[in-house]
Amino acid sequence: MIVPGSASQALGAALAAETGRPLASVTYERFPDGERMVSVGIDDGATHAASGRPETDDGVDRAVVVASTTTDAAHVELLQLQDAVREAGVDEVVTVLPYMGYGRQERAFEAGQPVSARAVARAIATGTDRVVLVNPHEASVTDFFDVPCTVVDAAVRLADPLPAGLTDPLFLSPDAGAIDLAESARDAYGRGSVDYFEKVRHSGTEVEITPSDAAVEGRDVVVVDDIVATGSTMSESIAVLHDRDADAVFVTCIHPLFVRNARTKLERAGVTGIYATDTVERDVTATSVAPVVADVL
Repeated sequence: MIVPGSASQALGAALAAETGRPLASVTYERFPDGERMVSVGIDDGATHAASGRPETDDGVDRAVVVASTTTDAAHVELLQLQDAVREAGVDEVVTVLPYMGYGRQERAFEAGQPVSARAVARAIATGTDRVVLVNPHEASVTDFFDVPCTVVDAAVRLADPLPAGLTDPLFLSPDAGAIDLAESARDAYGRGSVDYFEKVRHSGTEVEITPSDAAVEGRDVVVVDDIVATGSTMSESIAVLHDRDADAVFVTCIHPLFVRNARTKLERAGVTGIYATDTVERDVTATSVAPVVADVL
């Protein structure tokens, strides 16, 4: 069965439909002191007639917990979901992390700091037999899990919501490190060229963008990245592209965190359209990663 966290309910439903597996009934509650409690319903078509436990077609009892850990509370909820299905007698637990919180802190940047990605990975690994990550910002975080960990590339899904008939499209990544995402989106779209910006990050919110040599005048540009958090990098990229007379500028990303005033920044910069996946469920979610996650399940 597919067991969704509260932040991944739409993706959980999409994954259930994609795999043909039952979607578990989950309730999310709070005690008066603020502590959380999740409960997983083991019933209906999701149960095995003899044991009352969920069973897959091949006879192996398995639960797939799907939960983006966008907040500290979501981390606690995930651990509870893992424990709940194990308590219900499920033999195998697979944990899908559409978005892994703290995944960008893969090393201690100063003496005395924690490796936060390692800390949360170790906790998650205690309650699961396998982990599936969707485009972690730092690929090295897979090494922190004490169970098998599979990475899924969802960049191909970013082409799905783009308008047909883009004019001489250019798929542009904000830096060289994300150019593979732009290439995947371009390949899925079926045509266009690929380039990237030079980006220098001075702080968590201050980023300097240097235009590439790609000709953008009169072209439709699709800026592709894995995460949009504060929107500073994207909004500056959009402004630079308009200064160079790009026709239309679209923003696509896998993980739309959109914290603080990120959306306003992009709109003020003159974005034509914003499209993201459902790893983080926002109003800009326009496509699902369910098909690529289903492939590895």
